[in-house]
Amino acid sequence: MADSLSPILIAKSEHDIAILPAMANRHGLITGATGTGKTVTLRVLAENFSRLGVPVFMADIKGDLSGLCRPGGDNPKVVERIKHLGLEDFSLQGCPVTFWDVEGVQGHPVRTTVSEMGPLLLSRLLNLNETQAGVLTLVFKIADDNGLLLLDMKDLRSMVQYVGDHAAEFRTGYGNISAASIGAIQRNLLALEQQGADRLFGEPALNLADLIQTDMSGQGVINILAADRLMSSPKVYATLLLWLLSELFEELPEIGDPPKPTLVFFFDEAHLLFEDAPKSLVDKIEQVVRLIRSKGVGVYFVTQSPLDLPDTVLGQLGNRVQHALRAFTPKDQKAVRAAAETFRPNPKLDTVRVITELGVGEALVSVLDAKGSPTVVERALIMPPHSQLKPLLPEERAQVIRQSILSGHYERLVDRESAYEILKAKTEALAAAAAEEESRRRQASAPRDQTADLVLAMGKSAARSAASQLGRSLMRGILGTLFGGARRR
Repeated sequence: MADSLSPILIAKSEHDIAILPAMANRHGLITGATGTGKTVTLRVLAENFSRLGVPVFMADIKGDLSGLCRPGGDNPKVVERIKHLGLEDFSLQGCPVTFWDVEGVQGHPVRTTVSEMGPLLLSRLLNLNETQAGVLTLVFKIADDNGLLLLDMKDLRSMVQYVGDHAAEFRTGYGNISAASIGAIQRNLLALEQQGADRLFGEPALNLADLIQTDMSGQGVINILAADRLMSSPKVYATLLLWLLSELFEELPEIGDPPKPTLVFFFDEAHLLFEDAPKSLVDKIEQVVRLIRSKGVGVYFVTQSPLDLPDTVLGQLGNRVQHALRAFTPKDQKAVRAAAETFRPNPKLDTVRVITELGVGEALVSVLDAKGSPTVVERALIMPPHSQLKPLLPEERAQVIRQSILSGHYERLVDRESAYEILKAKTEALAAAAAEEESRRRQASAPRDQTADLVLAMGKSAARSAASQLGRSLMRGILGTLFGGARRR
């Protein structure tokens, strides 16, 4: 393990380029076109933070980060980079890793509760418009006021149905609740469940303290979320990571500017966070990023271009690594110029030109100095990773999961009494009371009904008797006419 306050060496130019631990919680940005080396840079940073004793959280978008727990040297390009940079004392080693997976297949299950997710993030997850989001907020408010826990999707479905069925009763206290909005929420909940997002909600919910762990030697644990399948629902992915970030902001204590971060959070495919996001959500993200550094959390966004992020967020990212960008179209050229403008200029470097010339593993780098000011941008080679580039085999990953101190805890699903059970019991009780009242009513009216039945039966019997007597008389008359008269003659 490295000295707990050693600079984090990330690249080499004419000299070493390192992030100061005290400046690492002032966030960062890793950008570049596909295939230019962003993932290796992310890996190098994560390894260094781990050796510094800082826990890390990252999402594995392409399924190629699992090898972080094994010593490297398996890739000839890594060996070549070690020799090229003259790294004689370079050690090949893995890091302590905990695997997570919403589906619970490639790692420990990751869950939150509906209540913890809250109406703002759920509204985005459900693609609700402003009016529908307002109704969902009322559903949460009514649940809170009535002590109804919203833990999983069936709780939320039951609560939405209950509010819709009793909208008239809630109108005075909570305002108008339109049937159309209730219907839209129900339809979108169904669509979300069909995407498998229902597995995200339930208990035991993720304890954030489990993400902030070190191993026996003091190395920070790297938490890897399996996101290769999760990315088929990009809005679920982005919302989950934003929830994690906001929960860290809510739960961690204020510690000011620590000598090193409490946790470093990598947000890969960061553009998904802001796509189609309403202003209220963007404002929330900007606030979290601005204030969470005082909780000791460093946030590092990974995306293709700085233009993927709002200026209010971009301005807060002090440590930057820019890999190559292509400039084939006017839009590409605009992105290159924008990327160049985010750096402190270097008189010796034509930043706009160099961005398009960088080779794989090369980058333009600028970090914060001891006073918190960005250094001039430099062209540099990213350090090689210490860990294995090749992903683990499924059985190797399964072994790591089994050996984890968390093994078995999150795998046992808990379904305690919450809104679904309470509302179901209430509905059944009302139905039973109604059935009992109907039974009492019938019993009370039984004598009258029996008398009426007797009178009706007697009437029917008399009518049948009269009809029978009339029939016999008529027959006798007819027969008498036909035969009796003849006999008389």
